[in-house]
Amino acid sequence: MSLRQKLSRTRNIGIVAHIDAGKTTVTERILFYTGKVYKMGEVHDGEATMDWMPQEQERGITITSAVTACSWENHEIQIIDTPGHVDFTMEVERCLRVLDGALVVFCAVGGVEPQSETVWHQADKYSVPKIAFINKMDRVGANFFGTLNMMKERFNSIPLAIQIPYGQEENFTGVVDLIRENLITWHENSLGVSFSLGDIPSDILSQVQEYREKLIETLAEMDDQIAEKYLEGSSISEEEIIKAVRQATLSLKAVPVMCGTALRNQGIQPLMDAIVNFLPSPEDVPPVRGLNPLTGHEETRLSNDREPLAALAFKVMQDDGRKLTYLRIYSGHLQMGHDIYNVSIRKKEKISRLLKMHANKRERIDQCGAGGIVAVVGLKETTTGNTLCDESHPILLEPIEFYEPVISQAIEAKTPADQEKLSVALTKLMEEDPTIRVKYEDETAQTVISGMGELHLDIIIDRLKREFNTLVNVGKPRVVYRETIQKRVEAEGRFEKELGEKKHFGHVKITVEPKARGTGIACVELIDEATIPSDFHEAIEEGIRESTLSGVLAGYPVVDVKITITGGSFREGESTELGYKIAASSAVRDGCLRADPTLLEPLMMVEIITPREFMGEVIGDINARRGEIQAISTKGPISEIKAKVPLKAMFGYSTDIRSATQGRATFSMQFYAYDKV
Repeated sequence: MSLRQKLSRTRNIGIVAHIDAGKTTVTERILFYTGKVYKMGEVHDGEATMDWMPQEQERGITITSAVTACSWENHEIQIIDTPGHVDFTMEVERCLRVLDGALVVFCAVGGVEPQSETVWHQADKYSVPKIAFINKMDRVGANFFGTLNMMKERFNSIPLAIQIPYGQEENFTGVVDLIRENLITWHENSLGVSFSLGDIPSDILSQVQEYREKLIETLAEMDDQIAEKYLEGSSISEEEIIKAVRQATLSLKAVPVMCGTALRNQGIQPLMDAIVNFLPSPEDVPPVRGLNPLTGHEETRLSNDREPLAALAFKVMQDDGRKLTYLRIYSGHLQMGHDIYNVSIRKKEKISRLLKMHANKRERIDQCGAGGIVAVVGLKETTTGNTLCDESHPILLEPIEFYEPVISQAIEAKTPADQEKLSVALTKLMEEDPTIRVKYEDETAQTVISGMGELHLDIIIDRLKREFNTLVNVGKPRVVYRETIQKRVEAEGRFEKELGEKKHFGHVKITVEPKARGTGIACVELIDEATIPSDFHEAIEEGIRESTLSGVLAGYPVVDVKITITGGSFREGESTELGYKIAASSAVRDGCLRADPTLLEPLMMVEIITPREFMGEVIGDINARRGEIQAISTKGPISEIKAKVPLKAMFGYSTDIRSATQGRATFSMQFYAYDKV
């Protein structure tokens, strides 16, 4: 097979969804039917191939994204199975950044859940084409058409049903393919390997015709050839429909929707066909763009092996003491033993091994070309988001943005021996997960770790004990606050001192004023060369920025403040950068002290799904936690409550809501904004 054919037959996809929608179960079935594994592992037994970490097996959830590859219909499919829990959203974000297509799994009972909405918007942010699979059609409360309507209401792209279910809940029998107009049913005793194609039963014939008509009508609005034939009343072939659906998917106008039940092994083979038919190959996505660091101009790289190398490091993992760096190769190719240039840090690195990954198992390869996803051993200084390229043709790809942590916890080593291991272990964990922050506090002699949520911190501490044999004492989780001001004031800072036989002078005048929530820090210069020479302007800004890292109330970072440099003075021979830096810093502190400083706390958007009979208790509890109800919607016997609640009031909420609702309610929360305490 030529390289060009190989590229067009490659699919790089991610499987994304809300927690518990069944992503890992779907992935297991795909691996089983493509012959990659000989036995299906179940999440509830802790035996899923892709959930290989002990923490994942015990909790029955995915924590880290796992990469694998399999073949279907002469196509190679590289899959990344991602976590669904909101604390690990960053894992999803960095995978979507390097993937060409996404399979979004929805639960037929829960419909469009909060985290599935988040991952959908993340995929939109990176213009990733999607197909959707409505899973768990056999569960009580399953509603395919209800979920389809929720998708229409909440998303920009049009959900395009290319299948409808035959029966639902315990009567779910199979799926009707609207493109080929047949009924697919799976043989129960074959583990879903064998299935039958039959005629559409008469009892749903009218519904099938209605939805096929809708499919053709929607495609006619997007495709001129289909529109022409539709208006003429001519018959439209299967190939023409598949081509039109593919085009609509790649242009992000529509999302093909399918259904089934992965746990009962029904609906997976048509889903695999859809991945091959509708999701893009590396050739179908636009060429990757980046900046040439030498010229500052934008350049593009086509997805083929003859172009100069461009690859992005999207994940780092520690494995038996070795550092594995996961790369997505956009153009060019990698070879074992070759040197590679990290343009982000301007250093050369050597590839000592190239590995093709299957979850945590590996296979050594000698080289890998464009469109490939590989793990590399030997890149000592490369971190997540770095660009690797050919030194003679440098290109800097857009890095990956990371979220700011919202929750902290103090930890301390139990023994001096643990203390030595702790700093090494935390450095390695931070390299793996850029949303972890570590700070050493001198006053309390404690190490403070910050992360995305309680579960995130819990996993970090568990990994410290298991993987690094580091025993730690753990404090209670703490909220990461921010500080801001509430009125406009003018301030000035003056510094005059002799340090080491040299006089240092600096004098700066500023105004500080509040800005809108979530707008950060703005620094504006209204001084000219005559007041203070431009050589010192950078030092003044540096002093201002540094002073906002620690506020006047409790030492938290200062946000949402506009600082304007309005004046100052200059002394020939005495003015120094240090003088202006200290003067600017003291002016900001003085200004903030007099500008009515206040604390801001993180508010979380909490979504609770509860049986209706417990709605009163849940709302009462939210109000007691200083929460603000935003919306209540009812879907049959279930109510969905949206509320804004301070993070501080949400500690231990999972236990409380379980006891209040006999364990029948579920909730998810994500960071919303900072606001006054």
